[in-house]
Amino acid sequence: MTYKEIAKKYLENNGITIGDTIKINKEDISYEGILLDRSEDSEDGYLVLKLDSGYNVGVAIENAQAELIQKGDKPKIGYGAEDIAHDPSKQNISIISTGGTVSSIIDYRTGAVHPKFTAADLIKANPELLDYANYNVKALYNILSENMQPKYWVEAAESIANDISDGSDGIVIAHGTDTLHYTAAALSFMLKTPVPIVITGAQRSSDRPSSDANMNLIDSVVAAKSDIAEVSVCMHGSLNDSYTYLHKGTKVRKMHTSRRDTFRSINYEPIAKIENHSVDINPNYRYTKRNENELEVNSAVEEKVGLIKSFPGICEELIEYHIDKGYKGLVIEGTGLGHVPDKLITPLARAHDENIPVVMTSQCLYGRVNMNVYSTGREILNAGVISGRDMTPETAYVKLSWVLGQTNDIGEVAKLMNKNIAGEFNEKSSIKYFLN
Repeated sequence: MTYKEIAKKYLENNGITIGDTIKINKEDISYEGILLDRSEDSEDGYLVLKLDSGYNVGVAIENAQAELIQKGDKPKIGYGAEDIAHDPSKQNISIISTGGTVSSIIDYRTGAVHPKFTAADLIKANPELLDYANYNVKALYNILSENMQPKYWVEAAESIANDISDGSDGIVIAHGTDTLHYTAAALSFMLKTPVPIVITGAQRSSDRPSSDANMNLIDSVVAAKSDIAEVSVCMHGSLNDSYTYLHKGTKVRKMHTSRRDTFRSINYEPIAKIENHSVDINPNYRYTKRNENELEVNSAVEEKVGLIKSFPGICEELIEYHIDKGYKGLVIEGTGLGHVPDKLITPLARAHDENIPVVMTSQCLYGRVNMNVYSTGREILNAGVISGRDMTPETAYVKLSWVLGQTNDIGEVAKLMNKNIAGEFNEKSSIKYFLN
């Protein structure tokens, strides 16, 4: 518990702990809800309650009487999925939960966040969603996103395809933010879709103050009803709750550990802005429209692909290790225009000779790889390394995994890596994409 002196003593005297349902009575008003934990730097003398409406309220304990209603450690919010009636006038949207903060609640005993909400719980916690569509809800996984694996991308793609085949008009995927952009890229390569597929998350769980989960979910449903029949990511576009951005699934990256507007389009612009429940599509963006594509699923991936960051002092043994351990492909996060120390050129050439494709990307993120400028880059090219162009290292890693699921011929791999499959690279660079 992070309640301090005054509030802590108040709770102890009333036999109340975090997670209990309580009523706070003041002179002219009373509040009933679940007692939430507070951050360590919060001002003393206040309690935070989760109300039945789903909103949080801070209550000063001065001149307040506390009444314990029910002991407990889990929120009970909103409506049950069994109460949702089908409305034939609305579109049918699938919500698939994989876990993460957007599908998490606070463990009221420890203050930590755990992925315990199911997809149905998301609707219970966000009953406003019922105004927008009919829902098919399911929990595919219940994990934090650092535990995501390539095999889960495969299962997600096949589950999404099944929902589309069963008549879903759009897909919303609730996902942890840390590896969300990997999954977005994977689904972009695995699926040709006739309907929108929107991945969303949250930086703060649904039962914390200032959660971004509610707005991200609602705007994702709005996007899933739109005509943008591609894989995209919907997250806050600013620190407040004014709008969200829709980012292309292969051109997006998490750029801040805690900000709600952490996701940015890299070497690209957001493909749409969602404000006041309306989708404003970027006029410069040529998108695939609803029902233009027939559903296609190509979910084969090679899991044994490495992602290696170059750094001062990196040893050739690091490349040799991956070769000796049977890795089928490598992505290098090089410096600048796509460089590594001279001493790595020999093991990189060995990888090529042993039919292990190596793709070069840049730690700079913005701009593009160009290994023709300096002599080191030309030697790297001569060693058989494939340019990652302006792909992010994460997208290049996912693409190489997917390409190796299609072929193990190193020449064909190079051709596919240089083919624009899901809008993963631009043919030309533009300074307008760079963040000031």
